Amino acid sequence: MKTTWQIINKEIGTNQQNGSISSLSMNDTIVTDQLKIANIFNNYFTSVVDSINSDKIKDSTTSRDNSRDYRFNLHRNPCTKINWKYVSTHEIEKLIRSLESKTSSGYDELSNQVIKLSLPFVISPLTFICNSVLNSGIFPNRLKYAIVKPIFKKGSKQDISNYRPISILTSFSKILEKLIFNRLYNHLETNGILAQEQFGIRMRHSTEQAAFSLINSVLTALNNNQLAAGIFCDLQKAFDCVNHRILLDKLHFYGIHGKFMTLMESYLTNRYQKVSLNKQGRELQFL
Repeated sequence: MKTTWQIINKEIGTNQQNGSISSLSMNDTIVTDQLKIANIFNNYFTSVVDSINSDKIKDSTTSRDNSRDYRFNLHRNPCTKINWKYVSTHEIEKLIRSLESKTSSGYDELSNQVIKLSLPFVISPLTFICNSVLNSGIFPNRLKYAIVKPIFKKGSKQDISNYRPISILTSFSKILEKLIFNRLYNHLETNGILAQEQFGIRMRHSTEQAAFSLINSVLTALNNNQLAAGIFCDLQKAFDCVNHRILLDKLHFYGIHGKFMTLMESYLTNRYQKVSLNKQGRELQFL
């Protein structure tokens, strides 16, 4: 799919090179100072979700109640508690080898490629650290820092709304996230919590298969002389607008209790970011 989109972008003339951001238009004023631009991007990326939620979600309590009613109708009996499992050196080794060999890095300047080369030397202490995190239920604060790079989408390059943020996390953070994901995903699959129509995060349920399923359903209906209709929702910043209270409430309902729930709460709180406007990373601003 990556190659397919590269070919499509090349044929339609889409320029994938982001380049430097020399100026922004804010309140009919052109801003050229790089530090001010970094501050503007930081403020925009961290506040745009609040403005969307304040306009579209007036009462989060109603949303939580509706979500809870849906879950109780879908699962009459409470879900079993998640099975706690510590990590082994074999699992750490397999996980690290599965990482893409990228040279990009987070603020610690340690890329996936470096960690792969250093695997024999870091696997034992890394296993100890990961088990300590799982045992304590606390996600390390130093792994909550992200470097955010504004990526230009389309339109005017001076319009801040035409940029989307790409967060670059540390490689160690990615390893811990994968460990948490594997345990959560195994719990959801084992207990049949995910619907069959859930695509994107499951094995043998890729987004390509979702597109195939949709097209196949439409063609089948047309071949049987039936009507085919669809409703499509384009949600603005869908993942960023997820209500954490509703999310944690859902996790608890689906059997995520104890230290694992504490770990999820720790992961979602006290996160920090800084914006980088060039490849050298000189123009940075902390939040």
